[in-house]
Amino acid sequence: MMLVDTHAHLYMGHFDHDRDQVIQRAVENGIRRILLPNIDSDSIRPMNQLVKTFPDVCHPMMGLHPTSVGSNYREEFDNIRKQLLSGDYVAIGEIGIDLYWDKTHLREQCLVFEQELDLAVEMDKPVVIHARDSFDVIFEVLQKYEGKGVKGIFHAFSGNPAQALEAVERGFLIGIGGMVTYKNSGVDRAVMELDLSHMVLETDAPFLPPVPHRGKRNEPAYITHVAEAVARLKSVDQAAVAHTTSANAMQLFGLKQESEI
Repeated sequence: MMLVDTHAHLYMGHFDHDRDQVIQRAVENGIRRILLPNIDSDSIRPMNQLVKTFPDVCHPMMGLHPTSVGSNYREEFDNIRKQLLSGDYVAIGEIGIDLYWDKTHLREQCLVFEQELDLAVEMDKPVVIHARDSFDVIFEVLQKYEGKGVKGIFHAFSGNPAQALEAVERGFLIGIGGMVTYKNSGVDRAVMELDLSHMVLETDAPFLPPVPHRGKRNEPAYITHVAEAVARLKSVDQAAVAHTTSANAMQLFGLKQESEI
């Protein structure tokens, strides 16, 4: 059974003491691809170094996380843009709008988000969207890109079924992570409304660990708990969840099958 973790920050300091073992555990649990979203200028070097060390497993994205958008956003965006134009990145991410932590730079977040969407159109790359407490604003921005072929993932989906279906109607996949195992998160209701063909799995490691690891550091091997929860909610076996969600991810990111490497 092959699984794809479409979102993990394995280059962060949380993994400095056992990063190789974390990736080994992932592979042993059937996780064959791990997608690495960028955060800002500081994360580029460690992320790319990790990809060099594990090129068959780890695949990088490039973007500016909305919580890293501040007064120096022009400098940060220029650096991200240069990286995208000169490097081999499978997607533009992690991008979007965050209204949970701080609304001070909402205008700048929207501006950077649109600039990154422009790059996605220009470069024909998928985007990975962070949408914490910001679905309405993000849908408003995406309306400007209707018909331009923007595609990607709503990462760490935390919205309601109607928001999930609207994202799907706009051509996006829904990233299902550890929250689907949390009581009262509401993600289970969205999963029940969605077809597997519109989902991908993720961990967001080291964050949002699934039950039974809640409260601990998350890692890609734990994605099996997410697959198990989705299988239960959809009344299918776990292998079907793994097959369909992995195929969705491989197609979106243009990743080769192991036999093609």
